[in-house]
Amino acid sequence: MSNTYIWTVDALDVVPSQDGQTNVVSNVHWRVTANNDETKTITNLDGTTSTVLAYQSTVYGTQPLTYTAGSPFTDYSALTKDTVIGWVQAAMGAEQVTAIQANLDNQISNLANPPIITPPLPWTSA
Repeated sequence: MSNTYIWTVDALDVVPSQDGQTNVVSNVHWRVTANNDETKTITNLDGTTSTVLAYQSTVYGTQPLTYTAGSPFTDYSALTKDTVIGWVQAAMGAEQVTAIQANLDNQISNLANPPIITPPLPWTSA
């Protein structure tokens, strides 16, 4: 099973004015969604069928960022999703990024192969 990770940014907190700059990003609200490559067919309410991802897992978090006066600065209006995700991952460090993705892999594995199940009671007839 191979998973794909999609990093998104849900919101940015900014300091309105800091060290001569405006709208300095101070906190990033991020989300990572892992999708596996398996699909399943479901029956919709109207009787038609659709193919959907079999398993998906998501984690949400926030990452504080620190701007140091004199450092390169990107104007808020020029920010891109890729730039901000790069900042988040750099601030976390490669080890934490890997740990987040491993956690998502584990969640998907547990969805596909539950470590604990609740079978029907043995004395209950079907």
